[in-house]
Amino acid sequence: MNDRKQRAAALLREYNGDKYVFGLGCIDRLGELAGRFGRRASVITSGVGKSWGSTLHEATRKALDAAGIELAGEPITGALPNSPLEDVYRQSQELARQQPEVVVITGGGSCIDAAKAAVAHLALGDIHPDLDDYFGVGELSRMLQEAGRTMLPMVACQIASGSGSHLTKYSNITNMQTAQKMLIIDEAVIPPAAMFDYELSRSMPLGLTMDGGLDGVAHCLEVFYGISEDRLEEAAAVSLLGIDLIVNNLRAACDDLEDLAAREALGLGTDMGGQAIMIGSTNGAHLTSFSLVDILPHGRACALMNPYYTVFFAPSIPERMRMVGRIYKEAGYSKADFDSLDGHDLGIAVAEAMLEQSVQIGFPTTLSEVEGFGDAHIERFLKAAKNPKLESKLKGMPVALSAEMVDDYLGPVLEAARSGDFSRIKHLPS
Repeated sequence: MNDRKQRAAALLREYNGDKYVFGLGCIDRLGELAGRFGRRASVITSGVGKSWGSTLHEATRKALDAAGIELAGEPITGALPNSPLEDVYRQSQELARQQPEVVVITGGGSCIDAAKAAVAHLALGDIHPDLDDYFGVGELSRMLQEAGRTMLPMVACQIASGSGSHLTKYSNITNMQTAQKMLIIDEAVIPPAAMFDYELSRSMPLGLTMDGGLDGVAHCLEVFYGISEDRLEEAAAVSLLGIDLIVNNLRAACDDLEDLAAREALGLGTDMGGQAIMIGSTNGAHLTSFSLVDILPHGRACALMNPYYTVFFAPSIPERMRMVGRIYKEAGYSKADFDSLDGHDLGIAVAEAMLEQSVQIGFPTTLSEVEGFGDAHIERFLKAAKNPKLESKLKGMPVALSAEMVDDYLGPVLEAARSGDFSRIKHLPS
């Protein structure tokens, strides 16, 4: 396992150079990172008013003080789970009052996603007040260029293994009134400096540890499934390593939340997920999860849906399926002979291995087990899957689907996930 950790660390350094600080016990370097961009900082942070947050806040203040960084005001409370629109607008207003030179973000994926969007809104909110204008691929950069403006520099300090938001060009924001998540996909929201002290992830409770780990698997898995052949080698090096690290360490982290070796492996594995989504795109399970925000945490929704998309995708990418299946088999979640299987049967064997891990850590394996799930969620998803602002997820799949084909092919995937009946899944004609 140490060899796999070393390989992951080497890849992170190769991709990020000195703009990314990671490892066990590195929080004291946060001030050094922030000092590269200014001497007056606003801090957006998770854990305000919570017992576990005091350790994070004390460490953050100590690191900034040591670097001579002045606080522009009181810490700004981070976003609620799924980064509601309201939190983005609130943070943008508070940043405008504090007028910092640099924004330091300390929190999990939802906290970082919302803060990214808030910094974007701070730069453009007077001329583009509606955040809906920012969603889609490259819309933010276009608006910044047209306005001749730039965003404040951000330093993102991750505390939870999962989203990889501290490394990526993604900001996932939820309209809580419609229960639909939308995406900013833009180079402009990549923090120019980031850190992840894997020790901090010990603050994650059991449920979030599970959800975050499987979110990391989803990033790696979906990119690996959908990446074009010309980038497959690069994506495979990152994605398969990330899946390996998470699948082989998630159970240990769940059994002992203080297991630092497992926490380090999960941090490295989910960081591989962050790097993977900078190489390629997530697709089916992520697209579906955006319409399940009212009943499921994001990582849990992805973990539940990916086995069913695995069966749907299998005939198109059999060798990639076998490579994924071998990882689960080596981790003890399957006894299948993946080399002897093909098509639909191969997909089922890989899916069953994934579901076995879910069973062992206490995850649901069908949508019917999820309280509140109903026909309205399927209708919401089918509508969202046709939205041009989410088109990247549809295009990221290893099967060629147009918006007109969504009902015929993705509808049955959700019906299969509702019942657990893989036979409901339809495949495109070969």
